[in-house]
Amino acid sequence: MKEIKLRIKSVQSTMQITKAMELVASSKLRRAKDRIERTEPYFNIIHETLSTIAYGKRDFTSPYVEPREEIKKICYLMIAGDRGLAGGYNSNINKMLESHMKKHGKPVCVMPVGKKAVDYCQRRNLEILTEQYSIVEDVTIGNCFEAAHFLADEFRKGTYDELYIVYTNFVSMLTQNAAAMRILPIPYEKSEAKDDLKSLVLYEPSPEAVFNAVVPEYISGIFYGALSQSWASELAARRTAMDAASKNASDMIEDLSLKYNRARQGAITQEITEIVAGAEH
Repeated sequence: MKEIKLRIKSVQSTMQITKAMELVASSKLRRAKDRIERTEPYFNIIHETLSTIAYGKRDFTSPYVEPREEIKKICYLMIAGDRGLAGGYNSNINKMLESHMKKHGKPVCVMPVGKKAVDYCQRRNLEILTEQYSIVEDVTIGNCFEAAHFLADEFRKGTYDELYIVYTNFVSMLTQNAAAMRILPIPYEKSEAKDDLKSLVLYEPSPEAVFNAVVPEYISGIFYGALSQSWASELAARRTAMDAASKNASDMIEDLSLKYNRARQGAITQEITEIVAGAEH
């Protein structure tokens, strides 16, 4: 009976922790979803501007658009979580990166964002560009601009030939999908450019110069948007995991309480039997 009672107290303590983590994740998730909604218009405008510049001129060329003849190295901007207890959130990101690297079979370098991403890259002995962004929650818009300019400069220098971002797309509270998206060279379709703006806008000193100046802002927009999606996905995954843990703890407490009552009733029955047997004797 004493062992069962101690076990019940232990499970109750665990349940208090999981319930608290679920409530914290729920409160932060509302702010994270608002941030996703605020980032989408900025990215759409930047993307539309770049596509209009790129296809507003027939002989337009830019190092950010032209594919490299030979892909020697691929860079990944990997966004994972800062801590665990979020179901399969971090493992799904790791699997996505592994499958993508295996598919291309090229040397890679990684800019990890989040403690779990840094730990994964260190375990796999991957080339790390910088560990400056090891805490997802602390990454600001300014950090995204800084990282975007750094990545754009490294691309132009030829440090790597393609840039992908690996993140988690927030679909709903119950669904979050790991995804890999190419950032550089910028993939465009002619249909994305608005024909009516081609002849109305003049760019100084040249469309190429304006385009190359806007590209880092475009990368930062993608980075911040993916960061917002990943942050919301991590919170949603943690909330779901902690809710399931709380329900499991509740079921365990019910089962242990039943066993405790049976043990107590058995002990009472045993005492009565001994008393009756002693009186008869």
